Amino acid sequence: MTRASLDKQPHEVATMFDDVAERYDLTNDVLSLGQTRLWRKEVAKAVDARPAQKVLDLAAGTATSSQPFAQAGAYVVPCDFSLGMLRVGKERHPWMPFTAGDGTKLPFKDDTFDAVTISFGLRNIQDTDVALRELYRVTKPGGRVVICEFSSPTWAPFRTVYTEYLMRALPPVARAVSSNPDAYVYLAESIRSWPDQPALAARLKDAGWSKVAWRNLTGGVVALHRGFKQG
Repeated sequence: MTRASLDKQPHEVATMFDDVAERYDLTNDVLSLGQTRLWRKEVAKAVDARPAQKVLDLAAGTATSSQPFAQAGAYVVPCDFSLGMLRVGKERHPWMPFTAGDGTKLPFKDDTFDAVTISFGLRNIQDTDVALRELYRVTKPGGRVVICEFSSPTWAPFRTVYTEYLMRALPPVARAVSSNPDAYVYLAESIRSWPDQPALAARLKDAGWSKVAWRNLTGGVVALHRGFKQG
């Protein structure tokens, strides 16, 4: 099994990410033309982690995304369902409390975290709406969610170019730099089939989140969605 299908069976997706764990961060940097670092900074600003706060970083992979929260003094829990990703992450950041978990059934008590966040992982969870409700459940009243995910470019001509890049340019680039290029074909397909900004905002509201808003990054290639759990 080298790639997952769009019905997103958890074991298939987990195995796929196990296969790419070693070079995942490098490959992402290349495929995004270096934009991932900029996006990560914007996520850190939106999450606004503070000392002594508890932050859940879901689909954290190797915990590259978790570092800004730890550096801000928060207690951050990197959680992922790919054991391969967690293993690589633990080698790189042995002090962090890596936790294996499925986004549709999180292994945490209700009202645990001040902030929950997920970057480029929500579309890989089998049931988006269940995952959004689970994130809501484990967030403290008054807490916040920040979702960073590929989205729909706002300028129509660029949207066309971007879609072409995803389906034509991305697979050969992935073949050059990734240990499992087929995984990136799945990722391109999953980006194309993902809901746009207003549709994801509506799903957040349906899951219980309030004050839902979004901000586009890189012309809407990526969108940051934020919401709050009412106190």
